Amino acid sequence: MKIESINPVTGQLLKSYNEMPTATVEKIVDDAHHAFLSWREVIFAERGRLMKRAGSVLRVNREKYSQTMSREMGKPISQARGEVDKCAWVCDYYADHAEEFLRDRPIDTGEGKTFISYQPLGVAFAIMPWNFPFWQVLRFAVPAMMAGNAALLKHSPNVPESALEIEGIFREAGFPAGLFRTLLVDVPAVEPIIADPRVRMVSLTGSVRAGRSVSEIAGRYLKKTVLELGGSDPYVVLADADLEKAVSVCVTSRLINSGQSCIAAKRFIVVKELVESFTTRLVEEMKSKIMGDPMDEATDIGPMAREDLRTALHEQVTKSVEGGATLLLGGELPDGPGYFYGPTVLGNVHPGVPAYGEELFGPVAAVIEAADEEEAIRIANDTSYGLGGAVFTNDTQRGQEIAARRIDSGSVFVNAFVKSDPRVPFGGVKDSGHGRELSWFGIQEYVNIKTVWVA
Repeated sequence: MKIESINPVTGQLLKSYNEMPTATVEKIVDDAHHAFLSWREVIFAERGRLMKRAGSVLRVNREKYSQTMSREMGKPISQARGEVDKCAWVCDYYADHAEEFLRDRPIDTGEGKTFISYQPLGVAFAIMPWNFPFWQVLRFAVPAMMAGNAALLKHSPNVPESALEIEGIFREAGFPAGLFRTLLVDVPAVEPIIADPRVRMVSLTGSVRAGRSVSEIAGRYLKKTVLELGGSDPYVVLADADLEKAVSVCVTSRLINSGQSCIAAKRFIVVKELVESFTTRLVEEMKSKIMGDPMDEATDIGPMAREDLRTALHEQVTKSVEGGATLLLGGELPDGPGYFYGPTVLGNVHPGVPAYGEELFGPVAAVIEAADEEEAIRIANDTSYGLGGAVFTNDTQRGQEIAARRIDSGSVFVNAFVKSDPRVPFGGVKDSGHGRELSWFGIQEYVNIKTVWVA
């Protein structure tokens, strides 16, 4: 099988790679295991020194890596640069904090000496998506490696250049050979890798379907999993919200990465008093955004990453309109090459149409009217997902209470859009997955939390 990188602006093939044969994969797994056996003995100061160098490699090659992302999956170039910067930040963050996070923790049992020790697991295997082709990988690999593990990557098949460049970052930084490797393989190779006894855990970011499949395989072989899956993030706009700010934040969130983000705003749930004015402003602001070549600094919306993704999104929009939603902007397949889809707004979204219950992975905003605050919160939770969400209100204390206690998701932001940050945990509940990435909680996923009791 060929693994192909295709430019979504033109639909033209950029580069083709042969899938790695089974013997090559087995050799890479074995090399990773042996690299781990040595790496786990390396002190945190040395691990951190190399990870800081990885951050430096990212910064020095910022433009190269940014252009790879824009060329390979259509990310607007300014956002691609921001992604590289964030990857460098996560390298520095764990280089500075991993030792503190994994220091032995004494426990007072009243008998002898008792403490908790954090020990690396072994080889960690990641299955990663195309939408943030560097960030998704680094937020897995950096804490896993700083904890003393080896890391293997199966990236999405449409971003092989990104996958190989990430391997090159760790090689250039001076990490031991074999400690981080990219596997150019397709789905049938996943189960044998998970089944290998040297592979001790699996991290997947992707669709609910992929999460269920990988979770089933991992369960069969008793392997730990961290799953970050889809989202249909509700943005609740209450009657006392700052309307101008709410619309601006909502549009920014909806169009991050051309709408192709698990934590992008998906459903705008607006109380009745504001729904008309909110929707009018939303349409105006969405209409003002520039769609075009992702290499152009002025571009707000690039192409979708693949043609099949655009086809699926357009079908969701079409079925929503057929089911009674109102098409207020966009909703058409543009002429010309590439996989572009213009900014789209759907009003009168209600239960039973795709825009209400499904994840729309593209630049499509769904407006849902709520009678009052209570109904808005009920609608926000009326989803199988639970990744992120936001609340807009001038009463920040009330917004905090709703965010903390009443919206069922892994992250809720007040008067701001949802984002990931190395300093705070990231992940979801319900069909959005389990486990956490980033912060102290994220590095805990890659260790054996061991009790040591000395009588």
